[in-house]
Amino acid sequence: MTRTRTRPAALLALAAVLYAVAAWTVAPGFYDGFGPPQAYNFTCPPPQAGANNKPTSGHLDIKVIGGVSDANSAFTEDGQLVIGFLPGAFVVDGKTTIAVDITPLETCPQPSGIRFVTNIYQVTASAPLNPDKPANLVLRYSNLEPDPSKVYQASDPNGAWAPLTSQPGQPYTIETRTTTFGYFGAGYPSSSPPTGSIQVGGGQILPIVVAALIVVVVLAGLPLAVMRRRR
Repeated sequence: MTRTRTRPAALLALAAVLYAVAAWTVAPGFYDGFGPPQAYNFTCPPPQAGANNKPTSGHLDIKVIGGVSDANSAFTEDGQLVIGFLPGAFVVDGKTTIAVDITPLETCPQPSGIRFVTNIYQVTASAPLNPDKPANLVLRYSNLEPDPSKVYQASDPNGAWAPLTSQPGQPYTIETRTTTFGYFGAGYPSSSPPTGSIQVGGGQILPIVVAALIVVVVLAGLPLAVMRRRR
């Protein structure tokens, strides 16, 4: 009788431990991947996109106080590109305000060797960046396209594109740093397409497995709990 009574409690305790492990291993933004991603506004929508809104632009005026530009972030109205600046990120040269503009390109360049999965955006400013304080640039992409591996930059959208050191950010975003302005887009080398596997919550498998184990443990304890109540 004692074993029957303690077993459901032990199973629930195990479930609690597994839940704690799952919560500890989940990176910030993991659960964002379970909700439907925001629809992407394409310049050149793929056939599977359906209804589409045109991408938006963005503008920011950054104050300069005591010869140092403020920390701030410029972004498009739809949030598909965000660029953040540290304090003193600009070479101000006596300016009191720095204007930053983000404009989506109205065409979709297809340079040799690169497959873009995002729109191309031109980022300009009324002052150059301080090379010692690079800006952080984030591009959002669509779940209808493969994950990009790089952010690319060019001074001319019809010219040469250079890959920037990049890393995945929150679900459906990719990040990089830059010390110059120009045109930006995210994609991958056309000679090395991504596998195309679907990732849930940014591809973190361990928390999903642990969550499944929690469900199994709880369900296994239910019949014992019912039997105990009947007795």
